[in-house]
Amino acid sequence: MKRFAPLIVCVLLAIAGYLLYRALGQYDFAEVAQSVRDMPAWRLGLAALFAAGSYVALTGFDTLAVRYLGKDLAYPKIALASFTSLSIGHTLGMAAVSSGALRYRFYSRWGFSTEDVAKLVLFCGMTVGLGLITLGGVALLINPKLAAELTRLSQPLVIALGLGCLALPALYLLAAVRVTGTLTLWRWSFEMPDWKIAALQLVVGPVNFALVAASLHQALLAIADVPYVTAATGYVIANFGALVSHVPGGLGVIESILIFLLPSANILGALLVFRFVYYLAPLMLGGLTLALSELVLRRQAQPAAAGD
Repeated sequence: MKRFAPLIVCVLLAIAGYLLYRALGQYDFAEVAQSVRDMPAWRLGLAALFAAGSYVALTGFDTLAVRYLGKDLAYPKIALASFTSLSIGHTLGMAAVSSGALRYRFYSRWGFSTEDVAKLVLFCGMTVGLGLITLGGVALLINPKLAAELTRLSQPLVIALGLGCLALPALYLLAAVRVTGTLTLWRWSFEMPDWKIAALQLVVGPVNFALVAASLHQALLAIADVPYVTAATGYVIANFGALVSHVPGGLGVIESILIFLLPSANILGALLVFRFVYYLAPLMLGGLTLALSELVLRRQAQPAAAGD
């Protein structure tokens, strides 16, 4: 496997280049270059900082999942598996599949069975859903008029949806408090976590999406005076669309929402900055991390195999 590590890096960098080409292909390069040059360095730094904070929050998803499984695994290993898997999976699309395969690559080395990894991926997916629903409910209730314009629904229906969104995580926490063991709904069964783990899911999930929205907000502030709530509402609604469509990196979905929000602004530079700091830079770093981890973990495994 060692001799294939450089090939892995090249493939991942090629994917990153292809995705960057897709993102830039529809834009006028002179306008893009000017927009990027106009981006203040300190705003670029803040956008990158919030993006990094999101990936730290995402390691919390895996940490809670590992504790949910009753496993004792050091946080650095969890963080390695989480960042590498999600930095690549976010950009490739179908994150549950792509990041799930990479998670299996890591966790199986550390004694996790296929069933354990499947449960871990499902738990992380639940945390993603809870986070998006929670933040979405808050955004719909805080800014129902904008949400109604974006979704073309009536404002009372938007408010009802917002309340419904917040009711779901509340019911999840209640189920974690009241149900010990397996919760069965129709044909679906789910082993409920301890209520403390469930409560932490309802914290770390929304925090992750709030940080991503903050990263986008900083990029947008370079071109227009956009309130954070507006950026967060647009991002959450766009994210629902991206999750349903499985579009890699939400290409086209976020653009459509932002063009609607800022019809007269030149959003190209801001979008490129956001996509670079949250998708493309982590993708390249994740590819490099994957290649290096293959080398290190293979070397660690060789002495153990020799000892057997």
